This record gives sequence, structure tokens and C-alpha cells, in this order.
Amino acid sequence: MTSFPRLFSPIRLRNTEIRNRILSTGHQTYLAKDGLPGEDFVAYHEARAKGGAGLIITEAARFHATGFTDSPELIVASDECIPGLKNLADSVHRHGARIFGQLSHSGRVTKRLSGGLRGVAYAPSVVPDQRFHTMPRAMPVALIEEIIAEAGKAARRFGEAGFDGIELLASHGLLISDFLNPRHNQRNDAYGGSFENRLRFLADLLAVVRAGLGDGPVLGIRISAEEVEPGGLEKDEVIAVCQALKARRAIDYVNTTLGSMQGLGGSVHVVPPMELAHAYVAPKAGTLRAAVGLPVLVAGRINQPQIAEAVLAAGQVDMCGMTRAMISDPEMPNKARAGRTDDIRACIACNQACIGHYHMGVGISCIQNPVTGRERQLGSIARSAAPRRILVAGGGPAGMKAALTAAERGHRVTLHEAAPRLGGQVLLAQLLPERAEFGGLVTNLQHELALAGVEVRLNAPVSAETVRREQPDAVIVATGGLPYRPAIEGAEEAHVLDAWAVLEGRANPGGRVLVADWRCDWVGMGLAEKLAREGRHVRLAITGTHVGQNLQQYLRDHWAGKLHKLGVEVIPYARLFGVDADTAYLAHIVSGEPIIANEVETVVLALGHRPDTSLEEELAPLGVPLHLAGDCLAPRSAEEAVYEGMMAGLAV
Repeated sequence: MTSFPRLFSPIRLRNTEIRNRILSTGHQTYLAKDGLPGEDFVAYHEARAKGGAGLIITEAARFHATGFTDSPELIVASDECIPGLKNLADSVHRHGARIFGQLSHSGRVTKRLSGGLRGVAYAPSVVPDQRFHTMPRAMPVALIEEIIAEAGKAARRFGEAGFDGIELLASHGLLISDFLNPRHNQRNDAYGGSFENRLRFLADLLAVVRAGLGDGPVLGIRISAEEVEPGGLEKDEVIAVCQALKARRAIDYVNTTLGSMQGLGGSVHVVPPMELAHAYVAPKAGTLRAAVGLPVLVAGRINQPQIAEAVLAAGQVDMCGMTRAMISDPEMPNKARAGRTDDIRACIACNQACIGHYHMGVGISCIQNPVTGRERQLGSIARSAAPRRILVAGGGPAGMKAALTAAERGHRVTLHEAAPRLGGQVLLAQLLPERAEFGGLVTNLQHELALAGVEVRLNAPVSAETVRREQPDAVIVATGGLPYRPAIEGAEEAHVLDAWAVLEGRANPGGRVLVADWRCDWVGMGLAEKLAREGRHVRLAITGTHVGQNLQQYLRDHWAGKLHKLGVEVIPYARLFGVDADTAYLAHIVSGEPIIANEVETVVLALGHRPDTSLEEELAPLGVPLHLAGDCLAPRSAEEAVYEGMMAGLAV
């Protein structure tokens, strides 16, 4: 009997029974090819169906030309998409899961880029977007009617492909939400003004989608319980919309989320990072469920079956969106059902390769699971025909993943770590404020190493003598990086500390600190937050254009807001070149003009890392095959380290 009776109980939506309460919500994978669901797209979703998901809702599909861009999105604007959609539906159904399509139009929340040019963005009224700085054009009634008609045709295509239902995206400040919002919809025709008129666009869309689908399949909406953005939809307005749709019998369920994509503040809730509490949206979904009386789905930091079971037990929702949990571990549902909760590779909400890849315009993946988005290329690890002895030097993410992968290939693997603990720089990253969950990367890999039978030796640095003694057939070097410290005039006399020393508590910064941030990522921002929370006066000098320049933007903007609240002074375009007892000397990176920071007791350096190539150089004369992975090759992030570790493990 399962330990999660509610999570693994079936649920019926309209005429469709879903085997459990685990949902993969609609999320952009950027795996579509020429607008169609090709083999990579299908393989991605099939892996989650095979892993035990109850329901998969595919990503926001574009169905009208006014919503098209150059991005690799799913397009359902012609019958050309039907064969690919049918292949997708069949692949998901083969494993017992259900599949819904999702129809969306971004409205004004877009740059509408095509061929480098910004196109015309349409909205109910001429109200600017606060994120992409788009000034839209008000939709003529004829265009509204055309978009509604095209939605009906798109619904027919999903229906012909065998999809079990359709969801309309009315969340996050996008086009449908804009029509509902009295502050954004300033029309004075049949689609604006009164509540009934503002509801008309969504109601008409639902009517034509129902007609296109037929009576059997499920039809629902996704809507933000609150948009948490100035001028965004508020809780009572959302409840009123859902109650009106229920009264019309227009929808079978409500899929709730939080936030808005139209501004920088509400965007963090679209894909909430580890700083936000687990299942924090569920109580808001519960309020809506009680008021509306329809089945309610929710997403938002539900990364473990125990959390989902508790949310269901509280009666807050009927299904739990566990999207990133299955990006990290597609087999999460099967493992939970079998009682193997310790074997689940829990999502750590770092957002680097899921939504982070989306914002870079590339296909989805996961820093813990490089197979995600690459299922066809990396989905199965071939056993070696001739098992060998493999020595891995370095127990950070790269070395751990390399050792694990080599062991999965059938090799006898020994992992050497010079420190008393595995983890490398992750052990430092988890010390930043509200970043403890990042340490789950190490916890997950350690468990997988134990399952794979890898021999781990701590306090065991590798040298040429080690290799001569062990006689491995190949060595994987994953020794990481070391703090980079350029020449800084006056550093010998001033109080200058490395980030590592501050995080590990090996040094005591003064009361007035300047953080020199070349990395432009979580290290500088995290140090500034840590020091400010300790009551110090903090200035963050960035060798870039803005704080968190190299971070995923939802996390960056949220973090920038925290620093502002803490009173951290941000100095952009600034390079550190000198210090003395109470002053930091900076130069503007464009003009070269001096920037003088007075009354500085301590300078903390977040200037990046240099590769540790010492072991590579020591072992080169031995003639043993060497494979490099992670920061010893070139310092980057944990994502590259884990990916290259896997590639090194596959190469031996």
C-alpha cells in the first residue's frame, strides 16, 4: 500500500479519469522544431508519462499569427501540427498518463521579436507592459473575433490528435488576463467596461474551444490566484471570474498559480526559486476552491510527494503541479508509489536550466539531470563491454557525477576527495542566505553514489604516486577551481578578504564593507545580503551593468529587491583596482573615470575562479588516459560541472 494514498488516488475531470494527482503543468520546453512537436519534444513528455505522472499539460501553444515570434515554440495554427500532436498523445497514453493541450496568447507581454525586429503587440487597450517595455496596439473587434475563431480551429486539431482536454492560459497578466482586468482593459465596446463585457473574450474563447473539442474532453483554465503586481488582478476579481465561468458551466476545473509576467516583481512567482516556501500558493488555491466549488489544481514549490500529500490532505486542491520535480527526476511518481522516497532526486529550485534555459532561448534541461531535454541522446547509459578501473579525483558535482556515470556503465570506480566532505563549492553556495536547499545537489548525488556502489575516499588527495599505486585504466580529473585574485594595488596593507573565507567564517569583515563583484551572479549578491543582514554597511561594486547580470532573471530581480530593502548600495560599471586602509578605488569600466568609495573597512572579493590544473600537469607524464570535467577545465557553474561529469563518465 502506498504511503501517499491521496496523491495516488484517481481523479475524474468531466469524462476523463486520471490515475493520480500528479500534474506536469504547461511550461515552455523550447524543444519544438519548426513549430511542431518533433522527436525531442515527444521524448521529453513521454519520459514523464513513463515515470508515472497522472496528467501532462503541454506548453503554451500559439494559435494566431499575432502571437508568433522567432522562439522555438509550439504552433497549432494549421493542420500540419496534427500528426506530431497525435504521436505525442499516443506516446503519453502508452504509459497510462493523460494529456491536455494549452492555448495561449501573450498579448503585450512580449518583445514580438522576428528577424531581429520588434513586431506589433496587441492588447485590449494601449497600456504599456512593465517588463519588456512594449507599448501595444489596441485590438480591433475584427481581430478579436478572428483570434476567437482560430482558437476553435486549434481546439479541433488537439481533439483530432487524441488529446484528453485543453486548458486556456488566463494567468500571469497575458492577453486573456488583460481582458479581465479593469485597469488594463479600458475599452468601451462589447469587450470592455462592465464585468460581463470584460469576461466576454474568455467566455467566447471557451465556447468555441468547447465546440472544436466536442462534448467529451476536459476544458479548463489556468489563472493566477493573485497577480501580485501593481495593477494586476486581485484575489476577489479572480474568484468572481471563476464563479461566473462555473455558473455558465464553461469550465471543468481551475488550475491556479501566482504572479504576473508583465512586471519584475510578480514574475518571481512564475517559477518560484528556493527562497520561497514550499507549497506557498496552496492556501490561496484553497480559498479559491472553497469559493468556486470546482476541482482546483495548483503549482508552486511542491517538489516532494510528502508535500503534495499534505496539501491534498488539507483539502486545498485536487491535483498538485510537480513540474520541476519531474524535470529533476522524471521517475519521481514511480519512486514515490513504490515507497522509494530516498531515491528521489529532489528539485532544488535553482532555476538555472529549466526557466533559465528558456530565458536564454534554448531547450530545457536540469543542472542535476542532464538527460532532461536530451532524452534521445542521453536517455540510456550503455554498459561497457570491458569493465575497467576508474579513478576520479575531486568530489564536487563534476567528480560525483563522473563517478556515478562510470559506475552505471559497469566500471569499478574509486572517488577521491581531498577534503573531509564531498560537495566542492556547493558547500559554500549553500551558506549564502536562503540558499541552503542548493546543498540538495550534493545530498542527491551522494545517495546515488551509494546506490551505484562507488567507493568514496575522503581526506584522500590524488597525486602521481596515488595513480602509480592504484594503477587505474583511466583518471577523471575534477579538481575544481581556486579563487582568482588579480594584482590589487595596496592589498597587502588593507583588509581584503576572499569570498570563501567570509562564507566559511574564517575571517571577520568590518562594519563597512565593499563587495567587489566581477562574477555578476549569486556570489556577490549573496555576500552583500549576508553582510547586510549582519548589520554591516554594504556597497556592492559590480564589474557589469547591473546586479545579477548573469543570473536567471526572475531570481535576479527578486534578489535585487531584497538588497534594496536591506539598504545595500549598488555601484554598477565598477572595477576594483586599488585599496588602502579606509578606501576602495574603482574605475568605471566604460569611461575609465575613477569611482572612490570612502570609509571602507573591508573589501570582499567575488572575482571568480581560476582552473586548478596542478593535478592534470602532474599526471600528464604518466601516460594514463585523462578526462577533465568542471572548473578544472574552465570555471563556470554547477550545470556545466554535472554535464561534463556525465560526459566524462560516458567516455571511459
